[in-house]
Order: sequence, then C-alpha cells, then structure tokens
Amino acid sequence: MHHRRLPSHHHSQSALRRRLAKNPELAHKLHQMALPLSPLVQLTTGAVHPHFPRTVLQFWLLTDAQLESLAHFYHQRTPSPWSRQYPCPVNWRSDAPLEEKRRKMGRFIGLRGCDSPALMLKTEEQIARDASRNAADEDALRRKMNPFSQP
Repeated sequence: MHHRRLPSHHHSQSALRRRLAKNPELAHKLHQMALPLSPLVQLTTGAVHPHFPRTVLQFWLLTDAQLESLAHFYHQRTPSPWSRQYPCPVNWRSDAPLEEKRRKMGRFIGLRGCDSPALMLKTEEQIARDASRNAADEDALRRKMNPFSQP
C-alpha cells in the first residue's frame, strides 16, 4: 500500500512563498486581510463588542446577525442620545442586504474605501485570472516588439 507523505510545515511555507512571489497581487491582498483593526469602544461603558473584528479578514467574514448586533451595541439600531455621538453614525433598514450593512459598518468603524458600493475584493481566482491575462498580454507585446525572438 502506498502512503502519501503530508508536506512538512517548512515545505508548505516555502511553496506558499513561491506562489506569493509569482503573484504579488495575491500577496498584497493577503497582507491587507491580515491588517489589525483598532477596536471601537461603546461610549456608555467603554466596552468592546465581543464580535468586533480584530483584522480586515474578520470584518469581511461578519454575518448579518453579527452586523446587527454590532450596530445595536454601538447605539446605532435604536435612536438614543448616544447614536449621533459616534464619528460616523450608521442607519440601515433591517431588511437591507448584507453588502450594504457591511459597507456602512466598515465606514462606521473607520475602514477606508467603504463609502461606495464599488468596494469589492477580488477572489483568489479573479486575481489568478488577471495575472495570467497580464502575462499573456506581456508575451504578446514582447513578440510584437521582437518578432524574431524565440518564445
């Protein structure tokens, strides 16, 4: 019976480094996802919501229920004297789509780029597709510039 060896931690780390070296856009996106977020404190108690995202990645993984809970915790769901005391108050209908809630919560907690619905993160597949398209364009340009060179 043939047993397949699992890659060692070192081997998988070096494979990841090689993959990221070939795809700087992916490396940049992973770096962005790991960026820490400063917690926002509740004005009345100074407490931080238990689901407050600690990284950009955690922010993008927030569920609808968590976004609703965060908005309630930071006095944004029911009008109170505290609601407008936060730097960027938010307001959304309870049936608003998840993307709208996430965008407004991102702005509320101080993330840049959350002002417009155009804020979209590319998936790894989209980044890989763009990278291969760019490589193909570069090859075509190289052949045009030097038609007698070997591929």
